[in-house]
Amino acid sequence: MNVIRCSGCVLLALLVALSVASPATAKEDWNHVANIKDAATRLAILHKREGSPGVLKFLDACYRTQLLASKFSQGLESCMAQDYMHTQILAIVYSRIPDEDRKRMGTPSPQTIADSMGQRFVAAFSQYKMTIKDAEAFKKLVDKNGMPVFVKAVFPPRKSGDSGKPETR
Repeated sequence: MNVIRCSGCVLLALLVALSVASPATAKEDWNHVANIKDAATRLAILHKREGSPGVLKFLDACYRTQLLASKFSQGLESCMAQDYMHTQILAIVYSRIPDEDRKRMGTPSPQTIADSMGQRFVAAFSQYKMTIKDAEAFKKLVDKNGMPVFVKAVFPPRKSGDSGKPETR
């Protein structure tokens, strides 16, 4: 769980470094909780269907499209929520792989994964002149409303008595 806290710290540290201080000028007019829950549900479906490579491809296209808008949008909020949730889980999974194995496989470190997301977030928050307070509120919304939906859908709870080991006959 340190990885989750770490990527949040990276995001906030980068925002502080940029000194983003002027608030967004227009207030959004959508239900943020519903949007984030919906984003989590759609992310789980995409993750089950196409795995992490499919999610990363989708997020790249999502950012490319949504960042063209002149103001922060529901679609961009959705992309960012999905990016945050995917990054947290991916960093946790990769943190469980020994460094030597991870390097041999050519996968990035959990810190690199978190830093990359932080850079995407700084770009988006900066473009729309959002504050550190906005970033913190966004993170809390996703942690509270999106993560539980995504984790439950991708990693459903085991049945009681299920050891998680494959059956042998």
